[in-house]
Amino acid sequence: MGVSARLKEDIESIYHRDPAANSTLEILLNYPGMHAIWLHRISHKLWQANWRLSARVLSTFSRWLTGVEIHPGATIGRRFFIDHGMGVVIGETAEIGDDCTLYHGVTLGGTSWNAGKRHPTLENNVVVGAGAKILGPIVMREGSRVGSNSVVVKEVPANTTVVGIPGRMVAKPSEADKAQTERRSAMAKKYGFDAYAVSPDNPDPVANAIGQMLDHMHLMDSKLLDLCKEIQAMGGNVCTDRLPELDIGEFSEAEQEAAVKRQRGLDEFDPII
Repeated sequence: MGVSARLKEDIESIYHRDPAANSTLEILLNYPGMHAIWLHRISHKLWQANWRLSARVLSTFSRWLTGVEIHPGATIGRRFFIDHGMGVVIGETAEIGDDCTLYHGVTLGGTSWNAGKRHPTLENNVVVGAGAKILGPIVMREGSRVGSNSVVVKEVPANTTVVGIPGRMVAKPSEADKAQTERRSAMAKKYGFDAYAVSPDNPDPVANAIGQMLDHMHLMDSKLLDLCKEIQAMGGNVCTDRLPELDIGEFSEAEQEAAVKRQRGLDEFDPII
């Protein structure tokens, strides 16, 4: 593919994934992520030709100019999109497939000082949310997604969303939820991913775990009270003191308010913005 055709393809991919893009001239002048990719293609050619110093100097200039650091040894596919760009770091042995998207603050980093493959591999159509870190020679399978500020250190299956630290796979929406999330699913399809964690299929795993623990404790208290009543009815003398009610006070109120705000935010979110 020629340079002009590749340039046109990159511009079209930005139009497709960023509704803020208004014109080709605006894209050419104001998208540092695209500038970083173009400069990387040159430095990568120099790297492959064994002009290592020139390649590194060009990549350093690119980092100074765009805020995006891509090692010239990294392999990047077609229609790669870096949104906003600032703070993105892509290591030497990273491999990125076609139609992938990274948001600002993403790191594709290594976990070893040994030579060889030490950075992640992203297959086609992978999207990584703002601030996420993918570390080590792991594979993000096709269509996988990483939520904002997550830290991923294990392989992610195809078409799976991971969130949290460390990254945890998120359960897929149930059939009952699909009707309510149809509009947001259309938005996700347009964007490829919800980079700012407003999608209803990205729950907070810590909050969910705490909620399940509280439900379990309430259930156990109830069963224990019933058991004590039966023993006392049979003449036993146990559980004379009633168990104190489980009160989580401010946490409960704060969580309820946060849940209402999250739902309101989801309902008001407009993918056309």
